Amino acid sequence: MRFPDSKPHLSLPRILEMNLGFLGLQFSFGLQQGNMAPIYSYLGASEAALPILNLAGPITGLLVQPLIGAMSDRTDSRWGRRTPYFLFGAVLCAIGLFFMPLSSSLLMAVSMLWILDAGNNITMEPYRAYVSDRLNENQHQIGFLTQSAFTGLAQMLAFLTPSLLVWAGMNQDWVDTHNIPYTARIAFMVGAFLSFTTILWSIRRVPELPLSLAERARIAAEPKGIVATLTEIGSAIRDMPVAMRKLAVMSLFQWYAMAAYWAYVIYAIGRSVYGTDAPTSTGFHSAVLTNGEMAAFYNAVAFVAAFAMVPLAKRLGAASLHAACLVLAGAGMLWLPHVTEKWMLFLPAIGVGIGWASIMGNPYVILAGSIPPERTGVYMGIFNMMIVIPMLLLAATLPFYYQPLMNGDPRHVLSLCGVLMICAAVAVWSVRERNAEGLPVGATQA
Repeated sequence: MRFPDSKPHLSLPRILEMNLGFLGLQFSFGLQQGNMAPIYSYLGASEAALPILNLAGPITGLLVQPLIGAMSDRTDSRWGRRTPYFLFGAVLCAIGLFFMPLSSSLLMAVSMLWILDAGNNITMEPYRAYVSDRLNENQHQIGFLTQSAFTGLAQMLAFLTPSLLVWAGMNQDWVDTHNIPYTARIAFMVGAFLSFTTILWSIRRVPELPLSLAERARIAAEPKGIVATLTEIGSAIRDMPVAMRKLAVMSLFQWYAMAAYWAYVIYAIGRSVYGTDAPTSTGFHSAVLTNGEMAAFYNAVAFVAAFAMVPLAKRLGAASLHAACLVLAGAGMLWLPHVTEKWMLFLPAIGVGIGWASIMGNPYVILAGSIPPERTGVYMGIFNMMIVIPMLLLAATLPFYYQPLMNGDPRHVLSLCGVLMICAAVAVWSVRERNAEGLPVGATQA
């Protein structure tokens, strides 16, 4: 079979099916965002140590995604180019999710997070490249913004699951011998099931397109092995398109802010709404559930906003639209620390949700149009480095200034996040999307 000269135009239902695996993948990320910091606190960790304990995500992302990206670009197997990585990553993810809430020590929890994040990262990068591989350029916006919509839906469900269990009759203070609530145990096991089954559904219902004879010949002629893979990553970094270099500056501010927000929002809510900083208190358990409900709400906003952004991105351009959305997210983060009533948390969450929808879609629209198709995998992996390096910087810096500059108060961290999101908006404003031939995204050569 030969790769068609023009990729088949997919209907919206088919695009939804091909991205269904993102629901399981992002359900997993939602569980991490909403539960890892509390789990560490239940097991005895201090607030200042949280960024260090969460190093698994950025480090595995830094090491795994570029390697998997370069390897998948050069893979020609009976199962496809990206599919083997989907399946292996999904299995690791399911294992990490299943055993995480059974952790009996910080060491076990950290170890399970490393397994979980390795699986997530092995799956994530090929999934981004799969959309670019499978869709024509004029469908990239709907493809990536559909992934953004599934991100919002999945994380909404992940954050809301513990509260749904409490509403169904479970006691929020029912914990095991290690202080981990049973609501978290059930939510993680649901995630283990979803992470594998949704990815399997996607690749069975919308399989990869077969490679052309020319593509197979190119892959066969390329050197293999770890040295060749590292050489390809270095070469791709050297030849990085201008638009992608500008996105790196935006990512530095954007992802430092998001990582800090996820790590400290529960602690800020605990202090501002429930007046507690004790991880084993009923007030803290309430803060965890409240953050889940608020995060579910802003992810629901993201789900709706992602589809609304499709025509807006075509009219305004993905870069300009993204800048506006980041300003709204920054305003929401600046507002949150000053909220003292639970119901009012949902107002600034609207801005956070709109920003989150844009973060998970628009930068990839810019990226997909600016990179050569034959290097999609490696560039998607390198772009993930721009996500995880700011997270590593957070872990390396925040423990040193949390007490002297933030006064040991997570509410001040959220204010910092708001300022950084506005800085990211300024950085992305000047980016103009260009395709690999130097034309504006969506344009064609005469």
